[in-house]
Amino acid sequence: MPRRALDLILDHVRAEPSRTWSIIVTIYGDAIVPRGGSVWLGTLLAFFRGLDIADGVVRTAMSRLAADGWLTRTRVGRNSFYRLADKGRETFARATEHIYSHRPPEWRGHFEMLLVEPSAREGLRAALEAAGFGVPLPGVFIAPAGTAVPEEAGAGLRLDVSGAQEAQQALAARAWRLEETADAYRSFIAVFDPLDAALGTEEALSDLEAMVARVLLIHEYRRIVLRDPILPAAILPADWPGAAARALCAGIYARLIDASERWLDENAVGEDGAALPADVKIRRRFKA
Repeated sequence: MPRRALDLILDHVRAEPSRTWSIIVTIYGDAIVPRGGSVWLGTLLAFFRGLDIADGVVRTAMSRLAADGWLTRTRVGRNSFYRLADKGRETFARATEHIYSHRPPEWRGHFEMLLVEPSAREGLRAALEAAGFGVPLPGVFIAPAGTAVPEEAGAGLRLDVSGAQEAQQALAARAWRLEETADAYRSFIAVFDPLDAALGTEEALSDLEAMVARVLLIHEYRRIVLRDPILPAAILPADWPGAAARALCAGIYARLIDASERWLDENAVGEDGAALPADVKIRRRFKA
């Protein structure tokens, strides 16, 4: 039964520390930004009632996100509308590509290694990790050959590193937390497999339940895939679960999209008082 499967997912989310603010971030990236970016607070309150989260908790989380510079608020009469601030839009543009359209780079048979002087390490680390570099040893950064190197790392010493496949896999395992990420993918599969099976039955979720399931699906997947370096299969462990998790996420998402979009059509209100227009491109997610 889909409702029972959704309840199990809700139990899983509730067992973790409160992340109302993080779920709000997911809603914007997955559903609100494609429809224009600004939505009535009442829309968000209605959604969170589907998770049994009180209005006051949501209002507090929205205020905190606004104070931290992630959201901006507009008042129209007595109604409040929120949209992503500039830094939020930039962050989501990068995250959206990684979540819905990522593809592993071509494996050219070797890594590029970048050696960075101690005085420059801290300033470069974030930029290099964002570009896809891992850290097997302090001051040493590696990525599959062909990975773009940030301009600020141009002064670093670069080397090509090759070897037997087993050695390359071992190096990748040291440079990125692959075992930790694999465990997270396996947990994701265990949590969402029952929903996948239940959606194949005749019983259907309500539009709100489908919207809740969609957001929680992406919420959980996003937290894993954004820390996955998306490496070529040749240097990943043989039992790597990332592809299976992506296929599961894509399949569930496709089956939730009609009902969840219907809920948005009826409930997502913009600053002009009209429903936020749908974006047909979201139906191509996970297919590019």
